[in-house]
Amino acid sequence: MRVHYSGWQTDGYNFDSSLNRGVPATFGLNQVIKGWTEGVQLMVEGEKRRFWIPGELAYGKLEGELPPLGPDGKRPGSPLGQLCFDIELIKILRPHATPTNLTAAPEDAEVNPSGVASKVVKAGTGEAKPKPTDNVQLHYTAWTTDGKVLESTLPSERPERIPLKRTIKGFTEAVQMMVEGETRRIWIPKNMAYGDTPPPTAPDGMLVFEVELLKILSN
Repeated sequence: MRVHYSGWQTDGYNFDSSLNRGVPATFGLNQVIKGWTEGVQLMVEGEKRRFWIPGELAYGKLEGELPPLGPDGKRPGSPLGQLCFDIELIKILRPHATPTNLTAAPEDAEVNPSGVASKVVKAGTGEAKPKPTDNVQLHYTAWTTDGKVLESTLPSERPERIPLKRTIKGFTEAVQMMVEGETRRIWIPKNMAYGDTPPPTAPDGMLVFEVELLKILSN
């Protein structure tokens, strides 16, 4: 979600505000206090709403009085007790919709000799295709076969610049089939992803990507 917000404690102390910074904030709904997660789900884009969030759904209950402000006019530590927020929901940011065929490519997919399969979701407008040594600018979402989103550039709305020679083999191979402006869904078998013994932080098994190739960049 992209939001503007201001937060107050019960004595009127404004402990945080994106408006003061002049820049909207971007959060995942699973990255904020419980009261925000619950409250923002009630909203639609463009809506402004005021919330009163009890301490147990924020940063904790307040034991005793609010501490005094420091010499700089700020109160140290996390704001405790009931909090009041004004929130403007500017935009809901989501990854690509999860495909229904994660465990296997559909029959109409194009399958390479390597086993990498792909299907054009949206035709491109360019003509040139990237070389394995090129850098590319793209948006993408990646899933495991059980539907878990591994990574997505869409929520941040910031496309990623990727050197094709530094990605997994199946990704390098498939993106070379694309032209600028094209969106393609890609099924990458285990041997073209992280193999039989993936690194500790890498996913195991087949991976599915949806990739939009925005631009082929010079090295």
